[in-house]
Amino acid sequence: MRSGVVRSAGALALLLAAGACYSFHGGGLPAEVKTVAVLPFDNRTGEPSLTQKVYAALQEAVSGRLGLRQVNESQADCVVRGEITSYQPDIPLSYQAGQQGSVEVTRRRVQITLDVEIYDQKNGKTLWKQSGLTVDGEYNPPAETDGQRLALDKLVTQVVEGAQSQW
Repeated sequence: MRSGVVRSAGALALLLAAGACYSFHGGGLPAEVKTVAVLPFDNRTGEPSLTQKVYAALQEAVSGRLGLRQVNESQADCVVRGEITSYQPDIPLSYQAGQQGSVEVTRRRVQITLDVEIYDQKNGKTLWKQSGLTVDGEYNPPAETDGQRLALDKLVTQVVEGAQSQW
């Protein structure tokens, strides 16, 4: 019985050692993808600051969470690009009765809709694409920027998960 335990422990050690050597480079992107350029998104909304906010959030995500090195577009293995198609900053969620029969909105939601693509420039193919990706974030008025931050966190998660699903 003791030799069976020793053999099992040895087999487990080999499996763990083999597993330690195996990794998913670039979070599931092809192994040859090591560099990225995040391009500023086109913005069809009336909120010009969203362009910079989306750009900054995605730059941080591809470096920090996907482990890709950022370079300029002409040198990049892949590019992250897209378009901000809709921005709704004040969708009412909850209400409270006010004075003299009035109603006050106590909670609101920001909603951002985008088209996003991760494009492999070397091989000329789309690695991941999502059209009409909608993210949102709730906030207490007047803190709209809190809702934007939550929506951008969700955007980053969706893009990273999309990239990781490509293995």
